[in-house]
Amino acid sequence: MVSTSVPKPSPTSYEFLFKRDIEFRQETIYFVVVDRFHDGDPANNPGPNPELYDATRQDWTKYWGGDLQGVIDKLDYLQGMGVTALWLTPLFEQVERLAYQKYAAIHGYWTRDFKRINPRYVAAGETTSLFQAQETTFDRLIAEAHRRGMKIILDIVCNHSSPEAGGVKGQLFDDGKLIADFNDDKNHWYHHYGEVSNWDDEWQVQNCELSGLATFNENNASYRNYIKGAIKLWLDRGVDALRVDTVKHMPAWFWQEFIADLLTHRPDVFVFGEWIYNHPSDGKSAAFANSSGMSLLDFGFAMAARRAIGKNEEGGFHLVNELFELDHHYDGANELVTFIDNHDMLRFQSLNSDPLALRLAVVLLMTSRGIPCIYYGTEQELHNDTNVGDGQPYENNDPYNRPMMEKWDTDTPIYRVLAILTQLRRLNPAISLGRHRSMHVTPDVYVFTRSYRQSRCTVALNKSDQPITLENLFVDLPDRRYVCFLTKRRFEVKEGRIARLRIDPKQALVLSHIGPAVRGQTVVRVQLNGMQTQLGETVCVSGNCPELGNWDIQKAPALEYINANTWFGEISFDESAGKPIVYKYVIRRTDEHGVILDQPRRENLVCRRWWLAPEGIVKWRDYWERA
Repeated sequence: MVSTSVPKPSPTSYEFLFKRDIEFRQETIYFVVVDRFHDGDPANNPGPNPELYDATRQDWTKYWGGDLQGVIDKLDYLQGMGVTALWLTPLFEQVERLAYQKYAAIHGYWTRDFKRINPRYVAAGETTSLFQAQETTFDRLIAEAHRRGMKIILDIVCNHSSPEAGGVKGQLFDDGKLIADFNDDKNHWYHHYGEVSNWDDEWQVQNCELSGLATFNENNASYRNYIKGAIKLWLDRGVDALRVDTVKHMPAWFWQEFIADLLTHRPDVFVFGEWIYNHPSDGKSAAFANSSGMSLLDFGFAMAARRAIGKNEEGGFHLVNELFELDHHYDGANELVTFIDNHDMLRFQSLNSDPLALRLAVVLLMTSRGIPCIYYGTEQELHNDTNVGDGQPYENNDPYNRPMMEKWDTDTPIYRVLAILTQLRRLNPAISLGRHRSMHVTPDVYVFTRSYRQSRCTVALNKSDQPITLENLFVDLPDRRYVCFLTKRRFEVKEGRIARLRIDPKQALVLSHIGPAVRGQTVVRVQLNGMQTQLGETVCVSGNCPELGNWDIQKAPALEYINANTWFGEISFDESAGKPIVYKYVIRRTDEHGVILDQPRRENLVCRRWWLAPEGIVKWRDYWERA
């Protein structure tokens, strides 16, 4: 007799389904410029070329001694602030010569060997080859971070290697063996088209040089195999996520192949890229975010927050609200990595020296949609105002926005705010998973509510110098008394409204209600994009198992509206955990009693098939199939 039973997947297949898409929305990222954070091992400061190190820390273009031991030494400090993921500037071996007559590669973006660790960051004499014994300072950092529940994000650059430095340009090594040289490029590892002259020409942007940097030829399969193989080595050593530099300067097909290979090797890796000054109204950057396989750093959010709070531009909070109203351009707006400053722009406090303005910006960052990223030292109000001009993006940037970390005070106002809000982000799923809904917007006042299932978080910001009182404000919170997480003030909500909401000058209020969590043997986080719904319609998931209603649309679990392009929800599976299922999406309209009013709209496909993991959290990311 021939068996007709469905074969069970191998453990490897189970692992792929379970880990195929790591959840990063509840993380709080802290971005460290390694050389400027903390010198934990002075013995390694001279490095291979002592001329590139400045012990006085007066020459901004040279190394100042920060290293991985310094990061290890401060992990408890970071954990106390609620940091759950550390983004480190590139750790690859760098060119040990001065480029442009004065600059050392302190930032880590002029790589000499992608398969070796920068010797300046590990103990003197320690092996730097990723093929050697795995007992380096880097490995200890991974172990200590993971012991504290922190993830490590490696900054990588695939677009270029190094500029001309001491007569050498683009010399690339494979664990110490020279494999490419821009000036003797027999095997065509580099493009040779000169520098970009027209930034509106996409071909130039993707093929020409940025500021004289040797630009890789992604059409060369040997290069692609090298760079993918190198990054896999770092993932094998314990890196959890990747930040990718200059993604707009390489074609989408390269990134799609790159991400596919990496996720096949390690399915549980979160990747986000830098498309500088991207914005949802820019079709190219939004399309990249939706089709490349990676998320993006949200420059749109950064610039809106800086303009509204940092520069007090006309329009104020309307600028922020207008950005959120464009979230439907993204398939995954809640997974954009948000920030208010970074290593390539004026620090927020050089833009606006008022510490209360910085505090408001941090509260907005921590409670808005997206994955927040704090630039190192923000919690200590770290900034240096050398060369501050009129606040344009390129005033006072590299290197003056990268001062040495000086204080580790755990009682600063921003440190305390971060300690509170990082914990709240992890406890309240509305902040990390939910909808962003504006309740009241003026140039000086912004009130919004995050909502998911029964959980809510309402935030009120006043950036003016005067107290503001809002009468009978609808905040969409369950009726009860609330205590603000930041001010400890008390508020009462009746019929979803606060009768008189007073917001003091430069004050932020945060009210939270946490509903029951979705629990089950296997929990599927479902996201659907690409459908069009009308007011009163709901997207639900119908399938052939009890948890999906056994094809009874009346019993099919509903998803939640996030924005005009995204519906999201969590479905728990117990009886069907570890089993194959089929499902499709349906749009239904119901009355106030839940009775279906019209003929439901179903997807036009045979059905989606999935083998549920036996336990844990799984993510489905689907697009509506139209008739």
